[in-house]
Amino acid sequence: MKIRSITYFCNPKYPLDEKILQKAGAFLADARSAYEAAGYEVQTVRLATIPFPKLLGEKNIDKLPQLTGQIADIARGLDIGYVSLGPALPEIPRSYEVIPDSIFVSPNVFFGGMMAGKTDGRKNDSKLSGSKIHLAAVRACAEVIVKCAPLEPNGFANLQFAALANVPAGAPFFPAAYHDRDKPAFAIATESADLAAQAFENVKTIEEGRNNLIRKIEEHGRNLAEISNSPISNSPKFLGMDFSLAPFPDDANSLGNAVEKMGIPKIGLHGSLAAASILTEAIDRADFPHTGFSGFMQPILEDSVLAKRAAEGTLTIKDALLYSAVCGTGLDTIPLPGDTTADQLVPLLLDLSALALRLDKPLTARLMPVPGKKAGDETNFDFAFFAQSKVLGLDSEKLNSPFDTKEVLQIRRR
Repeated sequence: MKIRSITYFCNPKYPLDEKILQKAGAFLADARSAYEAAGYEVQTVRLATIPFPKLLGEKNIDKLPQLTGQIADIARGLDIGYVSLGPALPEIPRSYEVIPDSIFVSPNVFFGGMMAGKTDGRKNDSKLSGSKIHLAAVRACAEVIVKCAPLEPNGFANLQFAALANVPAGAPFFPAAYHDRDKPAFAIATESADLAAQAFENVKTIEEGRNNLIRKIEEHGRNLAEISNSPISNSPKFLGMDFSLAPFPDDANSLGNAVEKMGIPKIGLHGSLAAASILTEAIDRADFPHTGFSGFMQPILEDSVLAKRAAEGTLTIKDALLYSAVCGTGLDTIPLPGDTTADQLVPLLLDLSALALRLDKPLTARLMPVPGKKAGDETNFDFAFFAQSKVLGLDSEKLNSPFDTKEVLQIRRR
């Protein structure tokens, strides 16, 4: 198991207050040293801000490209690997439109687009409180994805953008990360798919494997929490750990491999939903400070077995959406045909949003149309964190009225 990221959350103010960012850099450097001294490899340290529309204000929203360049330069000088400027917001429609030009500024700055989320309601009565899908925001996210696709020859710019549904502040995985207050905080994201694969190695029962996984998560959780709650360079508030079973593109660190060790011949076949549910539920059972998604993570291109099964046609986009009902994160690093239109993306994003609200869970979509590629073509990303796969077909057509409007839909949780 590795630490995928230590993420520092803050409000850097606008114009940027470099003292706040310097404090972030000092903490992250000390925190990295503390975790590494305990034997954990730390892949990256990251910074996440309040949503950029709130940071800039509506009248300055067109200054996002300049802000992106400024914060990227400061982060580089502080050895902060990546920055998330948070999501565009439905109340400021222009905030979605300025993202493509800003992504072009730096490959190390990430963004989101909020499609659906909480509304004011009666706090303790889930049947009377509700959340809303903003159909205009769903379309705006689809248009961002289409506009970002040709920024890089292989569609790689969309790695920096995710459409968000019901995602709260404090999730340390990018591009979903953002902050919602003035006081700083931090959280840990793990790369721990290997724990799941090891837990089910040569076991005789699912219960044995699940107990193995819970035990290993709790063991690492105790160690990480002890370090996180110790004084580290005037530590900000510790939000907890996102123990999502994030993979690396080799079989030893593949969540798809873990599913197949559970007895599913190939992930994507029936039985995979049950496996995803059991793995996610094991994380829920484990005793550690939870934050973020903390579930089954299925990034097609970041997992060697998922990438292989997708290339074979065994694992489809519909399968990944189905598994999102019982797991964390949603749809991630999905290679799509280069001629995919916003009209085709909207229904998929709408489905994801409805699923997130009806089940009251956070979900994201990071979709990657690849210029010049069609369904079935091989991918050729030159990126250490991606496995090769094939472009997936998208079974989607333009919505008709009344869905094809700017209506705001309230969805009450089940």
